[in-house]
Amino acid sequence: MEPVPSPKTPTRPSSGGDKAGGEKPKLSRELVLSTALELVDAEGLDALTMRRLGQELGRDPMSLYRYASNRAALLDGVTELVLQELSIFPDRPDWQAQLRQIAHDLRLLALRHPNVVPLLVTRPLSTPLGLRPLGTLRPLEQILSLLIDAGFAPADALHVYRAYYGFLYGHILNELQEYIVDPDENEALLRLGLHRLPAKDFPRLRALGPVLADYDGAAELDQGISILLAGLAVPLIH
Repeated sequence: MEPVPSPKTPTRPSSGGDKAGGEKPKLSRELVLSTALELVDAEGLDALTMRRLGQELGRDPMSLYRYASNRAALLDGVTELVLQELSIFPDRPDWQAQLRQIAHDLRLLALRHPNVVPLLVTRPLSTPLGLRPLGTLRPLEQILSLLIDAGFAPADALHVYRAYYGFLYGHILNELQEYIVDPDENEALLRLGLHRLPAKDFPRLRALGPVLADYDGAAELDQGISILLAGLAVPLIH
């Protein structure tokens, strides 16, 4: 089974630590958001509050409202910061190769920041499209440009984007679910658990025990993307 990064960081230096000479780093939006992301990576979304972030930075929490008007804005900023790690090149002609690379890059990004994944997947659903942070909309705009330039009609490009991200987020959530919920589960326990299922009622699932135990997230994603891309290309063929 492919190793994945731990969602917890046991120890980490405080971002508000004094520099040599006793001076604190100058407060900025970048510093506030990067420290917020470190906190979420280490302890989860529930740990991110203005008070706690102020402690991490060694500042009065009230001073942070200049850079994020409330906790919701802070969460949006963290989402934007993470998505900045995703590179999309809409001017490259091979749209299928691009979507495959983006899928693998987003998977690795999710494994680096598993506690942020709920923000990426569910937070946009509670915000009208035009009111979402611009940084969260750029991947949509860039992928639409990539697909339209490849020959898709604009409406078809939107359908492709939705199907693509629906599959991709589903895969990521499935992979992280197995990892985060029970990280100590090993192959032997997984097989043993499946063998407890009634053979008459679950013959297919029992037979797939070794395959399930040998789950390889990257390979599984690549196979799924290959199937998806073959179907998504149909509008260009007809």
